[in-house]
Amino acid sequence: MVYTVNKLAKLSGVSARTLRFYDEIGLLKPAYVGDNDYRYYEEEQLLMLQQILFYRELDFPLSEIQRIVNSDTFDKIESLQSHKRILEQGLDRSKQMIKTIDKTISHLRGKEKMKDEELYYGFDSKKQKEHEKYLVEKGIVTQKFMDECNVKVKDWTDDQKRTFITDMEKIMAELIVEMEKESQPSDKAVQALMRKHYNWLELTWTPNKESYIGLTQLYQTPEFRKFYDDRHPKLLAFFIEAMKIFAEHDLS
Repeated sequence: MVYTVNKLAKLSGVSARTLRFYDEIGLLKPAYVGDNDYRYYEEEQLLMLQQILFYRELDFPLSEIQRIVNSDTFDKIESLQSHKRILEQGLDRSKQMIKTIDKTISHLRGKEKMKDEELYYGFDSKKQKEHEKYLVEKGIVTQKFMDECNVKVKDWTDDQKRTFITDMEKIMAELIVEMEKESQPSDKAVQALMRKHYNWLELTWTPNKESYIGLTQLYQTPEFRKFYDDRHPKLLAFFIEAMKIFAEHDLS
């Protein structure tokens, strides 16, 4: 069966805008372009999109996915088997996390009492510590930054955590609106959003000009990049440029 961009977007859950972006960067080209300038996708492209989504779920950056799938040695079956092995390795931990979720729900409903340590069964604390260590060693963040963040958020309530996440989502949504209006990163409305972003950051730490610009490196790591790419394929580049302009003009 042949799919247009909009039909493939509906089938896969990947936005039409992202599919067009994948075509622009050469990650997922259509089978052909019709006389009406519509992109058309066939089974080969559907299978490749599945591969891209698998790699995105594993937090691979787009540049790395593009390198892998465009390699002469890339094999779809071998790649799927690799995805399966990775998922199987995480299955036991996922089952434990599901048990933790179910038990926490029962605890919140007053049906059973939960020990404090049980709240964190299934989470890989070693992995979290290794990730923090990696960020510090690579110079992406400082140990002072990590310590300051940990101190400020350790006593937050669940409502405070939810509000913190929601506020960031709102800032990103407003940035996307500005992008679609073809605003420039230096425009007044965009820079006002950078001020909101800076104030949002102050809830966890207080960056100066140098550390605020340094934060753009953190946002380009795979863990963070997926957050932005999932919302708009060009959001991260726009956001980083706006951050740098804000730092140069408003911070010392």
